Amino acid sequence: MSELAFFIDHSRCIGCRSCVQACEECDTHKGVSMIHLETVERADSVQTAPQVCMHCVEPICARVCPADAIKQTPDGVTQSSLKPRCIGCSNCVLACPFGVPKYQAAIDQMMKCDYCYDRTSVGKRPMCATVCPSQALAFTTIEEIGRTRRGRPIRRWVFGDEVVETKVYVMVPEAVEEVRLDLVALSSKAEPAPAPPRAPHERFDVAALLEEEPVHGR
Repeated sequence: MSELAFFIDHSRCIGCRSCVQACEECDTHKGVSMIHLETVERADSVQTAPQVCMHCVEPICARVCPADAIKQTPDGVTQSSLKPRCIGCSNCVLACPFGVPKYQAAIDQMMKCDYCYDRTSVGKRPMCATVCPSQALAFTTIEEIGRTRRGRPIRRWVFGDEVVETKVYVMVPEAVEEVRLDLVALSSKAEPAPAPPRAPHERFDVAALLEEEPVHGR
């Protein structure tokens, strides 16, 4: 049996904000949630998507920190910045491909999801996964996910020429083995591509939206 791991299944998110409220109860950042609940196609859909720290195998936030304030535990959990070292430069905020770190001006420190390390390090579920009624956020084994969920759990992302592997898994359609996100040229002449037409009552499936360019054999 595999070790416990964190899984995000966007297709199950019902937007109840239970995860956001539970995250505020964490002792290391009590009163402030480290989960971002994003909206998808806000004008046309109520679909939401929780975003926690993906805990990159080689964290970019730590790589760009000039003060060496961001540390990773031996088991791959990237922590918030060390307050005595953090200089509030926001390099980590700008570098993170998932948009997770947030600079908290009130305490002059970068804070982020730390995987509820006080709980997960001893085999307990993180607060958000404990309260999620639809189990869009789950802390379980990959065997259990394969037995109970549709789709495939992946943890490999491609941002332009950069490959990022994460500790956290995301559920995607079976045909997808990695998620590719191409870079957009910053040009005043560039125009956004028109959105594909949708039926008036078509459901928005976040996992399906990740299937634009499936990659095989990697």
